[in-house]
Amino acid sequence: MSGMMSASSPRRSVGDVARQVKHLITSSPSRFAIVIFAALILLFTGILSLPISSADGHVTPLSDALFTAVSTICVTGLTTVDMSTYWSPFGQIVIFIGVNIGGLGVLTLASLMGMVISKRLGLSAKLLAAGDTNPLRAHGGPVNESQTVRLGEVGQLLTTVALSALIIEGGLAVLLYPAIVMAGVDPVSALWEAPYFAAMSFTNTGFAPNAGGVLAFNDDYLVLVLLMAGVFLGSIGFPVIYTLAKHTWHFKRWSLHSKLTLVTTVLLFFAGAAVFLLLEYDNPRTFGSMDAADTTVHAFFLSAMTRSGGFNAIDMSDLNGSSMLVACMLMFVGGGSASTAGGIKVTTLAVLAIAVWSEAKGRQSVEAFGRRIPSDVQRVGLSVVAWGATIVAVSTVAITQITKLPVIDVLFDVISAFGTVGLSSGVTEALPDAGSYILAATIFMGRVGTVTLAAAVAATSRSQLYSLPVERPIVG
Repeated sequence: MSGMMSASSPRRSVGDVARQVKHLITSSPSRFAIVIFAALILLFTGILSLPISSADGHVTPLSDALFTAVSTICVTGLTTVDMSTYWSPFGQIVIFIGVNIGGLGVLTLASLMGMVISKRLGLSAKLLAAGDTNPLRAHGGPVNESQTVRLGEVGQLLTTVALSALIIEGGLAVLLYPAIVMAGVDPVSALWEAPYFAAMSFTNTGFAPNAGGVLAFNDDYLVLVLLMAGVFLGSIGFPVIYTLAKHTWHFKRWSLHSKLTLVTTVLLFFAGAAVFLLLEYDNPRTFGSMDAADTTVHAFFLSAMTRSGGFNAIDMSDLNGSSMLVACMLMFVGGGSASTAGGIKVTTLAVLAIAVWSEAKGRQSVEAFGRRIPSDVQRVGLSVVAWGATIVAVSTVAITQITKLPVIDVLFDVISAFGTVGLSSGVTEALPDAGSYILAATIFMGRVGTVTLAAAVAATSRSQLYSLPVERPIVG
């Protein structure tokens, strides 16, 4: 009798642990998404470590395999190896697939996987998808009535995510093929390079399959413009694509999120190009050796790529220090929410800028385009910036201490990692294993999202049934 009890006790304890782990993972959509993302990174690390994945047939070191897997699934574009020569055709295909999986987004991916398993999209999956892709999901906490009514559209929204990625990448590949061939690439090689560049531009990754990358096309306007178009479409986000698909030119029917995203994205695109022109026009290593047309195109290209695109038509280490700081600012902001881009997101910048302006004008509420932005959205925006700045600061200090490299170069690559941009000053390739692990963690936290990460780590939300006395500290 005692033997039977002792035999069943370990099984019971294992079952209890399994149930606790399952509850811990599934009790929060954010935790569930992070687990799925981490599992994908481990899977791709294992595949990329195989001898068949490397061009020389050797086992890839763990640090390189892990970093490439993180950069692939997190659609970042930073790499510790030469992407065009290190990986075999099998490894390149694995990376191509991983980038497209990662481009769907953390929560979108979790929802799609749940739908495949259950064969239907239940309420929990709808809530999960709404958290990242539903433009009506304006804040965390309980779902209000207007959001609940619209949850029926999430299935259609997820279909839009998959179809928009397929259509946009396919269209870009068709347009890029003749442009790449006209640039002097072999027609057979272009059959691979065209869809590869299309996927890397739409997912805002920045990997290149050819030696030299985009530097080989730095005088080909058509290729550069098509890559910018792909980056723009990927960076505005699936909610904006969904809104544009439904309402197209009916601006008044666009969601506030779509308006803020598009307006801020366009403003930053032109402002970034203008600043780069001003700072680099006399730099002989960059724009100083170009004519007016080349300078203009490359200024816009640099502005677009620092928003999370990751391609570079000039060497980033040749930029002036002032330009590198501006690039850091643009990379930290990134692209649109629920997009293939990273950073704190343009809507976060827009909301905080509007809040600051409203405070300066003495207004009681924060308003934009005839709508009032609730205070909890502003608090989330502040949290995103604070967490993002903390992650960047800690990573920069740690890597600078390990490598003893110039802080501006390290800061550039760390912000590029956090914003999942992919541009590098040359630091990433020279990192020791310890530095590459820190940068990989920075990429993961930047891609998963600071709010999602905070929600996953935090305990289940508790409602506070009382309020404390008010007292105002001196601020500023």
